[in-house]
Order: sequence, then structure tokens, then C-alpha cells
Amino acid sequence: MDERATTPAELSPYHRFTRVDWAALRADTPLTLTVDDLVRLQSMDDPISVEEVVAIYLPLSRLLALYVAATQGLFKATQRFLGAEDGKVPYIIGIAGSVAVGKSTAARVLTALMSRWPNTPKVQLVTTDGFLLPNSVLEAEGLMEKKGFPESYDGGALLRFLSQVKAGERNVVAPVYSHLTYDVVSDKSTAVDHPDILIVEGLNVLQPSRPGRDIPFVSDYFDFSIYLHAKETDLARWYVSRFMRLRETAFRDPRSYFRKYAELSDEKARETALDIWTRINLRNLQENILPTKARASLVLTKGLDHRIEEVALRKL
Repeated sequence: MDERATTPAELSPYHRFTRVDWAALRADTPLTLTVDDLVRLQSMDDPISVEEVVAIYLPLSRLLALYVAATQGLFKATQRFLGAEDGKVPYIIGIAGSVAVGKSTAARVLTALMSRWPNTPKVQLVTTDGFLLPNSVLEAEGLMEKKGFPESYDGGALLRFLSQVKAGERNVVAPVYSHLTYDVVSDKSTAVDHPDILIVEGLNVLQPSRPGRDIPFVSDYFDFSIYLHAKETDLARWYVSRFMRLRETAFRDPRSYFRKYAELSDEKARETALDIWTRINLRNLQENILPTKARASLVLTKGLDHRIEEVALRKL
């Protein structure tokens, strides 16, 4: 009997690529972003270079072009089979990961790249921050210390939003969040109007439904999902660094929720940032976000300097 040992690589549901191997998959995909574009797209303390876009995001853009085309082809074939004329169904991509890992920059870069494909699809981006419960509700329910945890979102509203978008409805409204006031903006919204591709970025977008609840969950509406991963020590350092920079910029705005931190000494500010990270963001990462990594279609792992060092693509 052949009792050949099975290696961990054979058991893994992912194909794993080094940075160099992944970059080679770019083929002839053209770079359509300029350095100025990247400056506008990147988030604070999440630097991204042209080389990073070429090595990581162009191969990913090429892969997604293939996936979107295949999905659209299957949809059209199904429509012909059913004799239906329901119009197009948006392709939805979810992007998950910890606070400070760089989800916002990744989402904006992908949005820009895909909107520049030769067939110029309509690509829109929505963050789940807008679906957080208002601060007044979080305070009343004792959830301010769990802001960003699954229970701090209006899950029903987010599910209705995705259901309507996936059904092909026009002008589906999403609420807007202000990182300056640290709250949902009650009199502002954004409309998602029948896009070809919708990117949904958020901390817990890969979170499954709770046991015993027979309801759909957010990732049920995704055609593809991406998880950005980094070591906890790197994430903590990036978070503190961002906090220190914001203390000199946005925190000084009189409207800022974090105005009280602007006048702290450097030492006290670092202590405060690390306390917030450990007490809230690290706990959320360990309890809710990181356990969803294995549900992603693609995992991008960052190194110390924010460079993506490994790419893992789900086999099936």
C-alpha cells in the first residue's frame, strides 16, 4: 500500500506565491496610474510605490479581469437558458483586514486600476464604516469600547444594501462616515448606481453569521474576497505611527472627535495610542477579524515596510 506522506502544501487550500513569482504573472498588463495618482490614493502611513502596484496590483487586476469576465459569461449563459432578461448583476469584491493594515489604500488602488480596464467598466467603492451604528446608539448600548466589532454595525442595513445592489437595483443609498467627527454623517449619503464592479471594504466583511441564525451574511454577496494580513507587532507600530501623525494634523481640527489628544506630550500620546490599539483594535483583530482570514479568496501578507511579501490564492 502506498502510504506516501502528504505535505502541508498539498493540504493547503491556497496556491502560495513569493513576491517575485506573483509579479511575473503581470504579463503585459499596462500600468495606468501615475505617481501623482498614487499620492492621491494612498492613506496616511500606508505608503505605496509604483513598484508595489506593478508587482502586486497589476497581476491582481489581470486575475480579476479574468474572474469578472468568466462570471459575466456564466450569468449570460444562465439568462439564455432561463429565457430571462434581468440585466447585469454587479461583481462584488470584499476587502477585509485589521485597522492600520492598509485596506483603504488597497481598495482605492484596485478601484482606479479596474476602472481603467480597456472596456472601462463602472467601478464603485463603499466602506462599511458608514454602516456603523451612530455614536449616540453605541453610547446608549455601552458599545463605544467595541466600535468596529461586529455588534457595532447595523448589520440589517448592510445586508439590505448588498441585496439591493446584487439584485441590480439603481441608486442604492449607502450612509457615509466621517473619520474627523468619528461618527456617521446623518445628512449625507452616497448612491451606488448599477456598477459593473462594487468593492466593499471593511474590518469584518468576512465575518460569518452567528450559530443558530439562519440569515445570510455579508460575504454571501461577494464574488471574490481579499484579506490583508500583517504581524500584530507591525500593525501596532503602524497604528501608533498614524496616531502620532494625526495628532499633528486632523486631531487639531476643532471638529475632531480626537481633539483632546492633540496637546498630549509625545510620550503620553504614544502611551494613549498603544492603549487604544491593545484595548480595542487588537482585541477586535484577535477575536473577530483574524479568524476570518481563511475565508478569503486571496490573502496578501505584508512585511515590516508595508511591502506585500506573499500572495496566497485559493485553489477552488
